[in-house]
Amino acid sequence: MAKTSELEVAYMATTYRVFLPSGVCELRLGQASDTLRCWLETAGENTFALISAQNPDGQQLDESANAERQSQLECDLLEGNYEPYAAQHEADDGQWPMEESCFVPGISCEDACALAADFGQNAVVYGGADAVPQLVWIEDQDQ
Repeated sequence: MAKTSELEVAYMATTYRVFLPSGVCELRLGQASDTLRCWLETAGENTFALISAQNPDGQQLDESANAERQSQLECDLLEGNYEPYAAQHEADDGQWPMEESCFVPGISCEDACALAADFGQNAVVYGGADAVPQLVWIEDQDQ
């Protein structure tokens, strides 16, 4: 699915929930999170990404297919020496099913996008030490 204004609106109208050891952190695109900023600082990390393997190219898959894809993503991250944490993406309007994802501290934007592309994703949520999550389109990284 190509980048569209409708798709961008859908990403913006989503809560990105991260399950950190210190508790749950809810993120919104373009909005700083003091909770996440403090966690990143304490963890000694200055980048993060949210990556999902579910529903590639915006096509809804059944629960078992999504679970298998998500499990493979987690294995790939662990093999790459990353420490992923559980996360969820939940659409504000409830029109799209909740998606599981991985919160990955310490990953570069290029690596996050490459991994997401391997799983057929349109975009990743990425940010730095300021803890402001931004939407990064995979197709923009391929140019």
